[in-house]
Amino acid sequence: MRARVKILRIILLTFLLSGFGTLQVNAQEPKFDGKTVRIVVGFSAGGGFDAYARAIARHLGKHVPGMPTIIVENMPGAGSLIAANYTYNQAKPDGLTIGHFIGGVVVGQLLGNPGAQFDSQKFEWIGAPSKLEAVCALTKATGVNDINSWITVKTPVKLGATGPGSETYDVPRVLQAALGLPMQIVSGYKGTADIRLAAESGEVGGTCWGWEVMKAQWAKALESGDVRVVIQAVPKAQQDLSKVAVAMDLAKNEEAKQLIQVGIHDQSAILRPFALPPSTSRDIVGTMRRAFQETMKDPQFRAEMRQANLSIDPLEAPEIEKVVSSMAKLDPALAGKLRDILGIKK
Repeated sequence: MRARVKILRIILLTFLLSGFGTLQVNAQEPKFDGKTVRIVVGFSAGGGFDAYARAIARHLGKHVPGMPTIIVENMPGAGSLIAANYTYNQAKPDGLTIGHFIGGVVVGQLLGNPGAQFDSQKFEWIGAPSKLEAVCALTKATGVNDINSWITVKTPVKLGATGPGSETYDVPRVLQAALGLPMQIVSGYKGTADIRLAAESGEVGGTCWGWEVMKAQWAKALESGDVRVVIQAVPKAQQDLSKVAVAMDLAKNEEAKQLIQVGIHDQSAILRPFALPPSTSRDIVGTMRRAFQETMKDPQFRAEMRQANLSIDPLEAPEIEKVVSSMAKLDPALAGKLRDILGIKK
C-alpha cells in the first residue's frame, strides 16, 4: 500500500513539474499585441531592397505572436552603412526594430572600414530572402554591346553607384581590378531607382546590380534594347542570359579568380540580410527567425513575389553567421588587396 502511494506521489509530482515547465515556456514567448515593428531599410524607396522589405512587411506580422503592425522606414546613405550603424548602436533590442542593409557593409567592417561602427559577428541575424546574382548593364548610348566592345572602349564608361559596401559599388570595383574593365564609378546615389533615372538621362552609362531585381524594375529598357546586360558576376550563367559573358570565365590568373570569388560570389550570399540589434533576448530572436522562415514559405507572399518577378532563395540565420564567420578569417594578403580595391582605409 505504502509503495503504491509513493508511486502515485511520484507520478503526481512529475505531472505538476511537467505542467509547470510548460507554463514557464509559454510565459516566456514574447507577445507583440498592439505593437509596431519597423524595418529600417538602408536605401531609398523604389529600389530592390525597398521592394523586398515592403513585400515582407505585408506578410511578416501574420507569423509573429500578437500580429503586430509592420512598417518600413527608409534610412538611405553611405550604401546603407547609416542604417547598419543605427540598427547596431541606436535601435533598442526589444524586437521592434529590424535592420535591412546590404551585405557589403558587413564585409567592409570585417576588412576594417572605420565608418562601420559595429561588429558584424554580434548582429542577431534573422535571415535573408535571396542571394545576389550580379550583372552589369549599360545603356545603348554608351555604344557598348558586349564585353569585347567594353574592353576596347576608348572612354571609360561611367557607372552609377550608391556607395562602398553596395553591389553597385563593390561589384564594378572588383571587376575593374580583376578584369581591367575601363570604367569610372560615380557614387553617392541614394538607391538603384535614382541610378536608373541617371542612366536614362545620360548622366551615367549604366550600373551593376542584382539581375533578379533589375529585370523586374528595368524591364522596359531591357526589352527595348535601350539597356543591355554586358557581363554576369555569377558562379554560373543565368538561364535567361546564356549568351552573356561570365566574369570568372574571363579571369586570366589565380589572383583575379580569388578576387571575384571572395569579393563578389561569397559576398553575394549575404546580399539582403535582416538583422536585430545585439543583445536582443534569445526568445525574441527565436520568435523573429521563425516568423521570417514562415513568411518565406507563405503561399500569399510567394505569389506576390512571383507577380513582382522577384526571386526567393532564402538563407536562414545560421547560414549567414557561417558566411560572416568565414569572411572574418580571410587570408591577410587577400584581405589587404580587397581593402585597396574597395577603397577601405583602416
